[in-house]
Amino acid sequence: MIIDIFLSSYPLFLKATWLTVQLTAVALLLGCIVGLVIAFFRISDSKPLNYFAHVYITVIRGTPLIVQICILYFGLANMVTLSQFWAGAIALAVHNGAYIAEIFRGSIQSIDRGQMEASRSLGMSYPLAMRRIILPQAFRRAIPALGNQFIIGLKDSSLVAYVGMQDLWGTGLGEAASNYKQLETYMVVGLYYLVLIMLFTYFVNRLEARLARGRAPKKQDKGTSVAA
Repeated sequence: MIIDIFLSSYPLFLKATWLTVQLTAVALLLGCIVGLVIAFFRISDSKPLNYFAHVYITVIRGTPLIVQICILYFGLANMVTLSQFWAGAIALAVHNGAYIAEIFRGSIQSIDRGQMEASRSLGMSYPLAMRRIILPQAFRRAIPALGNQFIIGLKDSSLVAYVGMQDLWGTGLGEAASNYKQLETYMVVGLYYLVLIMLFTYFVNRLEARLARGRAPKKQDKGTSVAA
């Protein structure tokens, strides 16, 4: 029974869930940094930078994540010593960075060019105008797409189990092999992932709602009049 597996193995699965959350958080944080840098390369006037970003995005989006994880894990192991956690986090960051880059690029380019021109006319440098004027608006517009990508990143983190990491899915594989109840064990693992994604979706929706309230124009108080 599913309930029996849940009750007998929940301490192990809770530990694995915490590891999955840590891995996903680190990978997505690094992925956002990578994505922002690649997005700037994509909108740059420098042809070498633009070409590098284009090749990076094409290669990452055109190859399976499990292949990237294995290449980075076994390839980096020949040069530097990395734990399974950091090897998995870097691989996930590189993968998610390609998709996040396109999200950031689209949100940055959606801001009216006139805002940058107005900022420059006020004496701001390009980096200062980008940091104070463009990026805050771009981040706000990117929240829904980033939320979806983060959810995908959480589910994709299960692939690190195939390089030996005992995350939520890796622990589920081990439990299924020991109790010979694959279907029930996998269903329990699925419930853990479902709860994580529901919690994450709730926080993303709350953030979107809060930002939407911040953008809403204030209503004029009744009884006030505009002087002619």
